[in-house]
Amino acid sequence: MSSNEAREQAAAFNEVYQNIKAEVGRMMVGQEDVIEGVLTALLAGGHVLLEGVPGLGKTMLVRSLGEAVDLKFSRIQFTPDMMPADIQGTSVLVESDGGGQQVQFREGPLVANLVLADEINRATPKTQSALLEAMQEKQITVGNRTIKLAEPYCVMATQNPVEQEGTYPLPEAQLDRFLFKLVVGYPKESEYQAILNRTTSTDEVAINHVSNGDEVGRLRETVRSVPVPEHVQTAAVRLVMATQPGSEYATAMVNDFVMMGSSPRGAQSLLLGGKVKALLGGRFAVSTEDVHAVAVAALRHRVMINFHGQSEGITTDAVLNEILANAKSSSVAQA
Repeated sequence: MSSNEAREQAAAFNEVYQNIKAEVGRMMVGQEDVIEGVLTALLAGGHVLLEGVPGLGKTMLVRSLGEAVDLKFSRIQFTPDMMPADIQGTSVLVESDGGGQQVQFREGPLVANLVLADEINRATPKTQSALLEAMQEKQITVGNRTIKLAEPYCVMATQNPVEQEGTYPLPEAQLDRFLFKLVVGYPKESEYQAILNRTTSTDEVAINHVSNGDEVGRLRETVRSVPVPEHVQTAAVRLVMATQPGSEYATAMVNDFVMMGSSPRGAQSLLLGGKVKALLGGRFAVSTEDVHAVAVAALRHRVMINFHGQSEGITTDAVLNEILANAKSSSVAQA
């Protein structure tokens, strides 16, 4: 690919990205980092876990994104009594035109392009496993029937980090399937007035379609085609290894307070997120800075703090920030 073609692809990607972001921003107030993270994951072909207390706009964000991109959207409100058939679909007996009866399969809400899984940690492990198959295999299995899910396919799940009564925490194997974990924080004081104006008046914000599934598919191909220099790939690998206790790149905080570090999927997430960051910067090659920019979102759900660290109040983000600071200082020293 020539340099002109690369610049044109980066410019086209950036234009669509900014159009979607601006349209979602007409509904959402603030939360720019979260909007960018969700969009990055969608265009990189990954799933997102949104964590935050109720009322911060997590559901509104995903619904607005589905409207802006004109994808088949579905929402699942998980509860402890929900069964796999409730989300996958089931066979039902219906009357035919001739007066007889026949069995028909009715698809569940998992058969969509963009799935909002609200309060995912309220689902039982059996139902979570059905969602896991859809996320990982892009298919659902009901009895002897296997249904391939249409691309693009993306699951955006939410969970409340505070209220844990009656919940089933996601196992590490399922957490690892999410490209990013994004933490949705409280809005700033300056943002409250705009939030109240949009939600307590008669004015309704209508989200326009500014993209579609076919375009998202093409943009995903563009992301995959962005080259990664060898030294950047090495930096991503070392970042992941730095989260693993006992590794030659692990910091003192990791060795003391981390029980389990990231899997190789963490490196995949770093590179995919870095490719999107490179395109947004108008570049058709990933830099170490692009990888560092997505590191916390890509790794925070893949690092487990041990009991000693929890008792000391150590957070995953604190560990990752130390790893990043150490990696950046090493890069400066080598330069």
